[in-house]
Amino acid sequence: MKEQPFYAHPMSIVDEGCEIGSGTRVWAGAHVMSGAKVGEDCNIGEHCFIESGVSVGNHVTIKNNVALYDGAVVEDDVFLGPSCVFTNVVNPRAFVSRKKEFRPTVVRKGASIGANATLICGHTVGRYAFVGAGAVVSRDVPDYAMVYGTPARIHGYVCRCGCKLTFREDQAVCLECGSGYRHENGFVFEINEIS
Repeated sequence: MKEQPFYAHPMSIVDEGCEIGSGTRVWAGAHVMSGAKVGEDCNIGEHCFIESGVSVGNHVTIKNNVALYDGAVVEDDVFLGPSCVFTNVVNPRAFVSRKKEFRPTVVRKGASIGANATLICGHTVGRYAFVGAGAVVSRDVPDYAMVYGTPARIHGYVCRCGCKLTFREDQAVCLECGSGYRHENGFVFEINEIS
């Protein structure tokens, strides 16, 4: 038997027909279904579920008890905290098939989703955004935004390194890493980014 380029715990389920990149670790009780795509150097915690039609990028950390359903797109360098929840149907009924109504949930590069947060389907969490523990995301989250609460609302902005930014005259410098940011027309950009 050919050696696989990723690690799968003996008590995990990795279906034939899924794609898992090299260096990825799949821990006990996790299930990756046929048709799911997982990138390189990811960590899939215990009791996670990754359904067919899900795409996970490289260097993603998925903590224990996270379920990703068809339509979820998780880009590179994302952190998904323990037991955060993704949905893919707005008005589910056990007795009504709504598979043609699935709405995608997209988590952009470098974003972090806190423990027990819920992401209502059909929305995008922007690059390097930070969703607080227990938040209910019911609208798009802009790049670098820090949101929390029910429903989740913007309570500031964070650097790509995760530290909170303080803006003065629409400019901010991260006290941790020194990166510069500007606030322009309701959006935050790194100084060297093209808007």
